Amino acid sequence: MSNMTAQCRTQGGHKMPKITETFTKKAEPPRNGNKVYRDDDLMGFGLRVTAAGARSFVLNYTLNKRERRMTIGPHPAWSAAAAREEAKQLRRQIDRGIDPLEEKNHRQAAPTVADLWEEYERVHLPTLSARSAQDQRSMWQKYILPDLRHLKVADLTSRHADRLHAAVSATGKLTRANRVLEVFRKALNLAIRWGWIDKNPSDGFRRNPEQPREQYLKPEEYQLVFDALDRMPNQKAANAIRLLALTGSRRGEVLTLAWDDLDLDLGLWIRPAEKSKDRKRKRITLSNEALMLLRAMQVDATGPLVFPTSNGTPMQDLNRPWRWLRDDTGLSDLRIHDLRHSFASVLISGGETLETIGKLLGHSQHQTTLRYAHLMDDPMRSAANKFSSVVKSDFGK
Repeated sequence: MSNMTAQCRTQGGHKMPKITETFTKKAEPPRNGNKVYRDDDLMGFGLRVTAAGARSFVLNYTLNKRERRMTIGPHPAWSAAAAREEAKQLRRQIDRGIDPLEEKNHRQAAPTVADLWEEYERVHLPTLSARSAQDQRSMWQKYILPDLRHLKVADLTSRHADRLHAAVSATGKLTRANRVLEVFRKALNLAIRWGWIDKNPSDGFRRNPEQPREQYLKPEEYQLVFDALDRMPNQKAANAIRLLALTGSRRGEVLTLAWDDLDLDLGLWIRPAEKSKDRKRKRITLSNEALMLLRAMQVDATGPLVFPTSNGTPMQDLNRPWRWLRDDTGLSDLRIHDLRHSFASVLISGGETLETIGKLLGHSQHQTTLRYAHLMDDPMRSAANKFSSVVKSDFGK
């Protein structure tokens, strides 16, 4: 009965063929348009041939009362045998109520890593300081996008994340590799929030060991720095560096400082949220030395910015003046950010609490200031020794 049924299955009055590799190659093209030869064995499986002779394998099916046709792939990229096996797999999905064409269309429309970057740039970067945003933009353009741009976010695996980390690490920039993966992980967490993926493939990546590079100016080195600043040809840049040293502020916070941010009568720097690294408004108390510097500068001020360029925009960097200062002082390893660390070090040595130092540095979280806790060992030892000096004589009695 089954043989008779197979023999009676026809297409347009003709017996339906068994779609083999030989048949696929020899199937006659139509005069115009295209023609579909249906397989005599696998329901819905067919070969589509165009008038130009192009051949591709298709699967016709009905699901939820909808007639669908899905292209499996072109010949000869797909052999007849491979296309048949794929059609069988698709039929199993259909039997379970899954629409493979809908799944395929969904995959094709799924966001790529390039789409993730565009959304991350639009939604997240505006919440960062200008410098942090530019730094992260550089990470994406230099490291993340070149190799991952065209990948679907949903197809990313932990292997992709590990390879990215290894590639950046191979350049010798071990700390940078950690930062790149942290940025990528943040973007993928947002992708989870947006419903693009369910799990972050960069979670748990193995970080490179980081040795904190901490350098603190000694009193005699501070003297070298301030003496060199007096000799510096560019006194506007010298004043910016002086203010960095006197406040422990970040470079970007000083270079974008406006006179309206200052209340010199009360001795306060009211830092707007958009100029703070954590995007929170800060109220910073200024020292007498910082106030004297700013009041002297205000006498010659001609615009809204404290450190403007000739065209009225904020100074972009202090790279050239800083190189001059390092050459002049011989402090070749000193970084601008070391002024911030040194500011904290001096205050701790003077007995100030971490809470007070955190407020002066503009930290919004106590945890951030704890990085300086180890500097309190010497003041604490000095305090402990005071106890010993008081009671030592009693021990000798």
